[in-house]
Amino acid sequence: MVKLYEGGVYLRGGKELVRESDAAAAGIAATPEVARRGTIAWSILQAHNTSGDPEALKIRFDAMASHDITFVGIIQTARASGMTEFPLPYVLTNCHNSLCAVGGTINEDDHVFGLSAAKKYGGIFVPPHIAVIHSFMRENFAGCGKMILGSDSHTRYGALGTMAVGEGGGELAKQLLRDTYDVAYPGVVAIYLTGAPRPGVGPHDVALAIIRAVFAKGYVKNKVMEFVGPGIASMNTDYRNGVDVMTTETTCLSSIWATDEDTHAFLAMHGRAADYRELKPADVAYYDGCVEVDLSSVKPMIALPFHPSNAFEIDELNENLGDILRECELAAEKVGGGRAHLSLTDKIVDDRLRVQQGVIAGCSGGNFGNVVQAARALKGASTGCGEFSLSVYPTSQPVALELTRQGYVYDLMEAGAIVRTAFCGPCFGAGDTPANNGLSIRHTTRNFPNREGSKPGNGQLSAVALMDARSIAATAAAGGVLTAATDLPDETWDESCEYHFDSAPYDKRVYWGFGKAELASELVEGPNIKPWPAMEPLADDILLRVCSKIMDPVTTTDELIPSGETSSFRSNPLGLAEFTLSRRDPDYVGRSKAVDAVEKRRVAGEDLAEADPELARVFSALGEAGVAADSSSTEFGSMLYAVKPGDGSAREQAASCQRVIGGLANVVSEYATKRYRSNVMNWGMLPFQLAGEPCFEVGDHLFVPGIRAALDGDLADVPAYVVRASGEVEKISLYVADMTCEERAIVKAGCLINYNRAKAGK
Repeated sequence: MVKLYEGGVYLRGGKELVRESDAAAAGIAATPEVARRGTIAWSILQAHNTSGDPEALKIRFDAMASHDITFVGIIQTARASGMTEFPLPYVLTNCHNSLCAVGGTINEDDHVFGLSAAKKYGGIFVPPHIAVIHSFMRENFAGCGKMILGSDSHTRYGALGTMAVGEGGGELAKQLLRDTYDVAYPGVVAIYLTGAPRPGVGPHDVALAIIRAVFAKGYVKNKVMEFVGPGIASMNTDYRNGVDVMTTETTCLSSIWATDEDTHAFLAMHGRAADYRELKPADVAYYDGCVEVDLSSVKPMIALPFHPSNAFEIDELNENLGDILRECELAAEKVGGGRAHLSLTDKIVDDRLRVQQGVIAGCSGGNFGNVVQAARALKGASTGCGEFSLSVYPTSQPVALELTRQGYVYDLMEAGAIVRTAFCGPCFGAGDTPANNGLSIRHTTRNFPNREGSKPGNGQLSAVALMDARSIAATAAAGGVLTAATDLPDETWDESCEYHFDSAPYDKRVYWGFGKAELASELVEGPNIKPWPAMEPLADDILLRVCSKIMDPVTTTDELIPSGETSSFRSNPLGLAEFTLSRRDPDYVGRSKAVDAVEKRRVAGEDLAEADPELARVFSALGEAGVAADSSSTEFGSMLYAVKPGDGSAREQAASCQRVIGGLANVVSEYATKRYRSNVMNWGMLPFQLAGEPCFEVGDHLFVPGIRAALDGDLADVPAYVVRASGEVEKISLYVADMTCEERAIVKAGCLINYNRAKAGK
């Protein structure tokens, strides 16, 4: 049972929920304004707030982390802005492009660059295959009352008492430049846990049940999820970590958990007992909402394509197999766009669903407890010699060492599973791509369209369903026939598995350079590593050409810039930009680059009306409509319309790839996440919103006069003019949600790099 409360609630004594409307009758005198200071989130956020204003936060983090498809761009941004040394512990992991052999030497070139940057600026470098980013941070940096910023959306260490935030690279560059993370004080929602998970129910089952309940409603969007209640004690910390990392899929801002002696034991085992302190709400704490979860009622879950929120109990799916799978096939037709097709009902054999692949991997699946339970289910069993295969990726070398020491790796391999090194690839399409028309079940974080690596433009379409490692192992033991873990005997499962942390792989292979910057050393830059192109400051007036219009309910960052093999090009801004929207609107890049070419001619001194005959007609139409527009000084850029873009990854490239080929603005109904909107602004693009349906098509133009001056106002009504291909002109109203003073200045400057250079007087 997952129950959502309407309105705010008080938590009294850590165990009693009282609706705000019942507070007086229950003897609670504290107002919400006072009692909200009793949350764990309040205490941690205010301890890291440097603004002096509890409502307008300026956060300084305790540590940061990036992986090998983000750290090059972040460091390039920071050094171009004047950075000379890492001012806080900054961990550079190499867990994304470590198995993806694309483009010759370019992946390893990024790794060599990372090590040279760690030496020059004083960073911590984790070589390929040693650990996935979030495992390393849990093992070495997360601690009670801390805050950590990462350039990966699944930066979540709440179960260890750390408020962690995943953001685009621009926000990390700000920290490297000793600036702050600026955000309004967020809402805080209680995740009140009761009961205990039944045998065979794992952390992914709990997480998927919560995501199913909250995602579509936006119940925790851009808020903090604070886990409290007696149910916490029923889960060990490794299990809690598995639930916590999936909070990203709710679109929340961050997470935090009440801590206890099990948290203490986890930190002590990793040599960091001093990082423990008890965190719990005050005797009376107020929350902006509440999600009540009875853990004992959670059953094994499956999130079908193409989103973690498309979740069902496995029993529910089996009872309605044909009907539910046919609904998924309709969604697949939209993904394939007539170029590729996916059948799921053809996988029903004798009224059971047969899957083709299983994967247990990454920051959610590869945890010690998950792999141990999978090994318990597979001990003495066989995955079979048919089309089904199972791959298991322990989340770090210390975890792999302990799995080996206790014999669990033997049990997995003896059953036919393939055990690999620490790698995030299966989560984002850089490893274990299924065959065309294949269905893979995975204990990983996401199952967005084509995130598993298929290419509809090439006639390929496969898909992923998310499941817990326990049910994946039960399915593997059945040779690929979908099986809930609870179908196996209860004695199969034992969550109280002993773990011993051996730091030897980190002691011997990790470069620990914080505080030891070698400023005279040189960066090693391979031929694919390129600096960011120059950006122009925002002009007084802008003209936008609509280069894509996406009417899907949600557009993910995987659609804005695909993951998988394209990730290898992220150190080359213009090279990567060639893949922008390639799986969603293949013609977008050509359209936007044509706009960029004309704008470059304007910057060189040419009049827009002379540079492009079509623009001459646009300015003529504006003049005939009585709209003053100067074709010699108006800035020209491309524009993307999407209903709700930005769900998913924190990758700044989802915005930078638009920008470097001419992007100047987005127009949307709403932004799916704060982090994508922040990326848009950090790359100097205007984050416009539009109430109602868009009244323009691809190829039309929007003229926005006085936008630079408008950025000094409230932005609630920004006049704009649609110029259609017919010459018709229509006035519309755009708006921009709250922007900080710094965000306004960044957009005016043209991008974060320009803003920082101006601030430094360069």
